[in-house]
This record gives sequence, structure tokens and C-alpha cells, in this order.
Amino acid sequence: QVQLVESGGGLVQVGGSLRLSCAASGRSFFATTMGWLRETPGKEREFVAGSSWGGLHTYYADSVKGRFTFSRDNGHSTVTLQMNNLKPEDTAVYYCASTASSTWPPDNFEYLGQGTQVTVSS
Repeated sequence: QVQLVESGGGLVQVGGSLRLSCAASGRSFFATTMGWLRETPGKEREFVAGSSWGGLHTYYADSVKGRFTFSRDNGHSTVTLQMNNLKPEDTAVYYCASTASSTWPPDNFEYLGQGTQVTVSS
């Protein structure tokens, strides 16, 4: 059973920084595509950042390029999302996500964590 446990998040002012972490278990971490998604009320869940198997390549949504950094530690089965220069539009529930698919982009992230709230106040 795949489990994703997130930590981090919270309230921050515009221009501030937050760091999200996610610990994964239940399948080979190297052979897992990992990502962060976010969701706001009234909008579809959207992709933020992620990497395919092993983390050789990292991908970002255009809206976060240059501000967010995705990283994965295959030895500890964790991924992090360092978020800098946060904007009010980054306010959302952020989900750690995974899929067994090795292709990018994946059709779907079938596993999600419980979600963590990020609120950016102006």
C-alpha cells in the first residue's frame, strides 16, 4: 500500500518562503514518479512540480518556474518543495502525489497524500 505523508505548509506573507516535505512508502521509490499538485476551491487540481523515475529530470508548471524547487532523495524516499517568493495566487492545498508510470507527463497520479494548506497573505 503506497503511503505519502506530507509535512510543512502554513501561513506566510507575500514574498516569503515555505518548505513542504513528503515521505513515501509502499513501493520502490526509485521506480516511482513523484510530484506536487495543488488545489483551490472552484479550480481543478493542477500540477506544480515533479520528476519521473529516479529524478533525472524535473518539471515545473510555468507559474512556479524560478520560484519553486523540487527535489527528491531516493535514499530516504522523500521529496521536498522549496517555495520562495510566494504570491497570494499560490494559496492552495498542496498534495504530494505519486504514480507507478515511468512516462512524463503521467496520465494520472493515482496516489495522493492528505494535503497541506499553504496560505499566502498580502
